Amino acid sequence: MKVLKKLVYVLCLVTFMSVAFGCEKEGPAEKAGKQIDKAMDDAGDSMKGMADKLKD
Repeated sequence: MKVLKKLVYVLCLVTFMSVAFGCEKEGPAEKAGKQIDKAMDDAGDSMKGMADKLKD
């Protein structure tokens, strides 16, 4: 029974560590998502600038 508990503990630890270290690299989807976020922020800032100019 002790061996089974140790095995479960080690498996949980290995699973946690693989998930933690697997998230370090940025994949292509994450890079594309960041580029889309930046483009949307830039477009929003541009629209705010245009709205301010139209008010004046």
